[in-house]
Amino acid sequence: MTLTELLEKRSNTVNQMKAIADKASTENRDLTTEESTQFDTLKNEERSVQKQIDRAEYLRSLERSAPADHVGDNYNKDFEKLKRSVSVANIIRSQMNSQGLSGAELEYNQEAEKRSGRKAQGAFIPFDALETRTNTTTTASELVATNHRPQDYIGALRSSNIVRSMGVRTLTGLSGDVVIPKFGSGLSLGWINEGESVPESEMGFDAITLKPKHTGGKTEMSRQLIQQSSPDIESLVREDLSYLIAQNIDKAIIAGTGVKDPLGILNTVGVLTGAIPATWQEVLALIQQIEDENITNLKWLGTSTTKTTLAGIEKSAGTGQFLYSGGQVGELPFNVSANMPANKLILGDFSQVLLGVWSEIDILVNPYAEPAYSRGGVQVRAMATCDVAVRHPKAFLVATGA
Repeated sequence: MTLTELLEKRSNTVNQMKAIADKASTENRDLTTEESTQFDTLKNEERSVQKQIDRAEYLRSLERSAPADHVGDNYNKDFEKLKRSVSVANIIRSQMNSQGLSGAELEYNQEAEKRSGRKAQGAFIPFDALETRTNTTTTASELVATNHRPQDYIGALRSSNIVRSMGVRTLTGLSGDVVIPKFGSGLSLGWINEGESVPESEMGFDAITLKPKHTGGKTEMSRQLIQQSSPDIESLVREDLSYLIAQNIDKAIIAGTGVKDPLGILNTVGVLTGAIPATWQEVLALIQQIEDENITNLKWLGTSTTKTTLAGIEKSAGTGQFLYSGGQVGELPFNVSANMPANKLILGDFSQVLLGVWSEIDILVNPYAEPAYSRGGVQVRAMATCDVAVRHPKAFLVATGA
């Protein structure tokens, strides 16, 4: 039996014991002989399960401290699998009802706290939840009342969070500032005759630093929404919370100032510069400019306005071929984000962006915050600690338009 299954079994056992005691308390009486026997049986079962949990957690602590071998690899695979089992709605529901976590949510939080070295103010959910979507179902009516229509949920019009899907590298489980060395300059190479010395030079090295920065936001959810058991509700809750964090991170990757927020691509010193193209030759010139730096895996990122403009410019008069066509410009993918500043266009290799994550998303529910409380809702706060760094500034070209 897995640790998750043991935790769920213990939680069910405790709930049964509590139900027996609560029934007697409500009726203002002591336990009957039958209830007392049943309670003692459950108590012994709970103690037995707790011993199994202790053993399983002890073995996990040994695996965590062991060298990175096949055991550690399996352990990390189990953790990745555990991430996918976490229900965000269950976590919010448990806080709303002042109950402790159980099952996969409890196991995940215990492991996340051990790995991050910090305790959640509320409860951790996987950072992957920013990208993860649960499967929808067409049989939600079997789980909730027939008058509940999660498929008709009216969401806010939000900016798409596209940058992280373009190849940004994510580093998780960080602690303290992170310094990543990189090659600077000075390496000399050359051909030599037999017996000659190889060219000498002094190599220079550089480094980029990731420092913890905090982002977060608050949203309101109705009590009924959280209490539903529909898989559709899980998807809606994840989507709502993901935008609180994901949009801020996307904006920081693109145009962060480096003050309170991370330093983004547009404000990174050393990026290549140019003008938003207005002709086919200018498109080719921008691509050549960045390819001359030995950069490949290129993608465009711009606004919908820039895309529309490029889609209206012919490569050559009368050809019917346009600068933007089929989702590409210059045979390179063109992505649109409403988080991009107006009159800016980025061409680059987005795998050269590092997103460092110090903590998982920390969810804290406040069922008494106004004005949510007066409306019968609950306020949910989501926070994350992360930073952004560009490994090689010349992997990006920032084009500016009038």
